[in-house]
Amino acid sequence: MSKQFNRRKFLIYGSVTFGSSIFLKACTNNSPTVTEAPTASPTASLSAASSETIKVGILHSLSGTMAISEKSVVDAEKLAIKEINATGGVLGKQIAAITEDGASNWDTFREKATKLIDQDKVSVVFGCWTSASRKNVKPVFESKNHMLWYPVQYEGQECSKNIFYTGAAPNQQIEPSVDWLLKNKGKEFFLVGSDYVFPRTANTIIKAQLEALGGKVVGEDYLPLGNAEVTPIITKIKQNLPNGGVIYNTLNGDSNVAFFKQLKGAGLTPEKYPSMSVSIAEEEVQAIGVEYLKGHYAAWNYFQTVDTPANKKFVAAFKKEYGENRVTNDPMEAAYIAVYLWKQAVEKAGTIELDKVRAAAYGQTIDAPEGKVTMDANHHISKVVRIGQVRQDGLFDIVYATPAAVDPVPWNQFVKETKGFACDWADPAKGGKYKKT
Repeated sequence: MSKQFNRRKFLIYGSVTFGSSIFLKACTNNSPTVTEAPTASPTASLSAASSETIKVGILHSLSGTMAISEKSVVDAEKLAIKEINATGGVLGKQIAAITEDGASNWDTFREKATKLIDQDKVSVVFGCWTSASRKNVKPVFESKNHMLWYPVQYEGQECSKNIFYTGAAPNQQIEPSVDWLLKNKGKEFFLVGSDYVFPRTANTIIKAQLEALGGKVVGEDYLPLGNAEVTPIITKIKQNLPNGGVIYNTLNGDSNVAFFKQLKGAGLTPEKYPSMSVSIAEEEVQAIGVEYLKGHYAAWNYFQTVDTPANKKFVAAFKKEYGENRVTNDPMEAAYIAVYLWKQAVEKAGTIELDKVRAAAYGQTIDAPEGKVTMDANHHISKVVRIGQVRQDGLFDIVYATPAAVDPVPWNQFVKETKGFACDWADPAKGGKYKKT
């Protein structure tokens, strides 16, 4: 996000407008549809030969609580579309993006998804951020047998035929970070999170993993989204970890501002109380303040500091398009590569007909900024796992990375109810959930 916005919604937008990787506070504000040139006929069918353009939908929050987070993702998706159009488009046609505002309201997301499919006749939708918005549009895409590309890390325990997930599954973010903490920072964990589906599901996974690996949860607490009353949690951390220990943080939104300021104010420094966050990236660091986060950790698959030729090209292109003061982050990169993976699937299929594109997506690879990724038949991609430590300039030093991309596992293997289950949409007999033999 632009520095002029003080990195998402933390400081400038105060307690009402912060956006983190999974901020879920609803708002009912709406904004009009934006159709990016070139435009396409509203009656275009899902045929590659139906018009001179291929229409795609972009569905994110451009207003409301999530706007500061999701606007950056829209920027990344539009950059990919612009680059593709500049090199000839898809199937010889230009991509025309129809952008809708989910307005940080989950019912609005569902309404806009329906409009994009039924009225605008888009060939695909790139969209959503929060699990709440994704879960609200999921029945729309499934009932209409349409296609959503979802770019944000999430809690897993889902594998939809109609959704492609380019963010991390828990075994590509949460689980490796717990392993790393156990080996490097200690065995006693205090879990703190926002009170909704992602943090609670994530902590269910973490507790099962720690039990299996000899770790210990000494405390667990949640805050309603947007709540900044963190003093009781800080007190509990001090009581339950008197000699120091790990804080696993799945807080989202403004709560992080108060939490990290009070954490430092209480003398709980990262030397004795290292925190691992899964919803704080480069923008949040700037908004909260580097002085409060320096030395703490975050788990992602991509950081702006990833040293690959593809990332240098991506960062340079993004800054050229949107300004040198902009930063890139994991959800933006996952959204950017989603457009390219879809393009490759369409070109392999030779059509935008949905079932053929879906089948063609399996096995697609791309030299992404984060490293080489491959789309699995479970609709998730292989990803390198990285852990970063906040440094003085607000970016991350990468202190750990897996030697190779990790294959995605949507159904968690630590949780009793889903252990042994997998997903394979390339085999109709297996589908979204089957028991491995």
